[in-house]
Amino acid sequence: MLRLLPVAAFLLSTALHAQPASPEAFLGYALGERFTPHHRVVDYVTSVAEESERVHLVPYGETPEGRPLLALVVSGAGVAPEAVQASVQASVRGEGEPSHAVVWLSYNVHGNESVSTEAAMATLYELATSARAAEWLDDVVVVLDPCLNPDGRDRYVHAYRQRRGMQPDPSPAAWEHEEPWPGGRVNHYLFDLNRDWAWGTQPETRQRLPLYNAWLPAVHVDFHEQGVDSPYYFAPAAEPYHPAITPWQRELQTQIGEANARVFDRDGRLYFTREVFDLFYPGYGDTWPTFNGAIGMTYEQGGSGRAGLAIVTAEGDTLTLADRIRNHVDTGLETVATTAAQADRVRREFADYFRQPPRGATRAFAVRGPDAALRDLAALLDLQGITYGLATRTQSARGIRYAGGRSEAEPASRVEVAPGDLVVSLDQPKRALAQVLFEPDPPLGDSLTYDATAWALPYVYGLEAVALETAVEASGEFAAVPSPPPSAYGWIGRWEGPADARLLAALLREGIGVRVLPSPVEIDGVPYGRGSFVVAPAGNRDLGAPLETIVQRVAEATGRPLAAVAGGQITGGPDLGSNRVGFVAAPRVGVLTGEPVSPGSLGEVWSLFDQRWNYPLTLLPAETLTSGDLRDLDVLIMPGGRYGGWLTEDRTAAIRSWVRDGGRLLAMEGGASALAGTEGFALATREAPEESADAEAPLPRYEDRARERATGDVPGAVYRIALDDSHPLAYGYSEWTYVLKQRVQPAPFLDRGWNVGVVRDGAPTAGFAGAEAQAALANSLVFGVEDLGRGHVVYLLDSPIFRGFWASGELLMANAVFGLGAR
Repeated sequence: MLRLLPVAAFLLSTALHAQPASPEAFLGYALGERFTPHHRVVDYVTSVAEESERVHLVPYGETPEGRPLLALVVSGAGVAPEAVQASVQASVRGEGEPSHAVVWLSYNVHGNESVSTEAAMATLYELATSARAAEWLDDVVVVLDPCLNPDGRDRYVHAYRQRRGMQPDPSPAAWEHEEPWPGGRVNHYLFDLNRDWAWGTQPETRQRLPLYNAWLPAVHVDFHEQGVDSPYYFAPAAEPYHPAITPWQRELQTQIGEANARVFDRDGRLYFTREVFDLFYPGYGDTWPTFNGAIGMTYEQGGSGRAGLAIVTAEGDTLTLADRIRNHVDTGLETVATTAAQADRVRREFADYFRQPPRGATRAFAVRGPDAALRDLAALLDLQGITYGLATRTQSARGIRYAGGRSEAEPASRVEVAPGDLVVSLDQPKRALAQVLFEPDPPLGDSLTYDATAWALPYVYGLEAVALETAVEASGEFAAVPSPPPSAYGWIGRWEGPADARLLAALLREGIGVRVLPSPVEIDGVPYGRGSFVVAPAGNRDLGAPLETIVQRVAEATGRPLAAVAGGQITGGPDLGSNRVGFVAAPRVGVLTGEPVSPGSLGEVWSLFDQRWNYPLTLLPAETLTSGDLRDLDVLIMPGGRYGGWLTEDRTAAIRSWVRDGGRLLAMEGGASALAGTEGFALATREAPEESADAEAPLPRYEDRARERATGDVPGAVYRIALDDSHPLAYGYSEWTYVLKQRVQPAPFLDRGWNVGVVRDGAPTAGFAGAEAQAALANSLVFGVEDLGRGHVVYLLDSPIFRGFWASGELLMANAVFGLGAR
């Protein structure tokens, strides 16, 4: 449910208001002369809220590094923000129109696009003090978030300060224009927060979304920067547009773009529209607001991390920070002005958005799978404000199944909804967002797209699903998870979802070892799959506290059930004392960092260990890695990256020797590709097929070069992976899983090792892959294991935890880190 923030959250203001100070007067320098660190930004916007009757400060959280996250609500004289917010929520429920059109301005989601926060301060001052803003605020309320990514921005600001002299050097070759690894774009955990709106994997996103959902603005602008030599970009956006975008959303963004163009035309500033930045993938700061009823837009200023305070462009002009600030201020204010001029229609169209019926024949989605995975999916739906329920009885309805391929190729048929299935009805205010996130294969109008082309939540969580043409009853709720019962012998836990990996990590962190079952078994008439684990006193006698006390505390904290085991004799499988039952103790795990590692790939791993598993992970600088470092580890993770120059003969030999002595190497994406063809490793490279010459074939045209490249590209498509579910790397899975593939670097099957996960058909289950890419990916390796001496090399050619939200791969990562160490 959407909730209203308490009135007290808005009332940080003084009893008597004076005119707020300008940024220059408060900071002691003109905006554009230097970059403002976050603590001074907070000081300034707080002072504006204290001095202006129009501005109310709303703290909404803090970053992983402890910096405050906050928004400013700007409203007209006599307008109570809480009353406006209540009217918006009533409108969403179908009870009239909101009292005001709400505009939300988001700045600096990418930390090194640092002009945005400087522009936010200037924009706030104008909204708080000017006469023209007072007129706009009769019809509009503005929510302004001055910095979505304070940790990344301060990383950039401080690094730039350290590299410049007394005067900025505009030469593009100057040291100040080169960011040190990992750059300021990403947050503390090295995540791109502008891909996270739909998934909420990061603390900043999870804290922001409740505030956004409480306001649900009618217009949202996400301020960015792009390459130094690019002119300014504003709406309208490029194709493809997602079919969920309404004609009104297209119309208003075009009108706002035309208004911005008039401002730029007055003094000859360059800009472009309708190129590059499309409206398809739902994780962005323009698309996600759009699917929540807003006119969502991206504004891009030339500059980004290279520009600094001044830089000479390719055309010989000097681009200054002051220039960049001016452009963002002008477009932000013009957006508010244009919205105010059409406030009546904006309010009416906003209300109508939440009354529109679902697209097509679908009226609900039903998903089925392990309880752990369903609960994790429900947590995401709660964060997004999407309502759901559990079916309480068997029901029959017409629908289309997801499993087995592209659903639109299958006709609707009678399907059964069973008790316990999670049902998302489209008869709810968030119907548009729910449909976008659940539909199996959204229609793609143009293959030249900026990002992933498929993302359906049943694929993300590895669940069976049907799109239903009729509504079904679903009034049930999840039952409370019982505490582990007393047991004289031990407890057994299932291995079927991400929450089970969190439970295992917590047990290992407490010093508790577990016994992993290599085959399906039955205990007290209840079936348990491969990978289920048993906690028993044997091997766990010196813990400093009773085993039962620790087990109960850990199980309750992670919300996963454990059942009592009466004895060591197992029905239908090996007894607990069998050598086939592996014992897993806590491994010492390290991951490479710094050059040549991809920050985003490292971030997936770091966030998984730190935020999801709360399990110790040593971050090892790759440039100084030694054999001594390896001796202190049981597991080493090579995230994606460009390892060509780093993987010297000496390093290769040291890593190979460490694996032979019992180490476990997880090579992900570019890390795996770097080992392909390297002496001593089983992974090989696949040779590209020779093209046959056709004398009569038309020669490619220069203007078609982008489309020519697309034939060999996978911008982001869902692939169904065939699994060997008997191998420990695939414990907890059936004979298949899904990955989101963005790489076309296929590897042949291992001749010396285990081909645990493979692509058979090069065509994706959902999303776009070019014809050449499909041919190259057919019969290729995705997940493999090479047994090398006493150790293992795990090849993960695609990330099973893509951007931290691909939940169905979390269990596979846990198998790789913990399960293969069974002894």
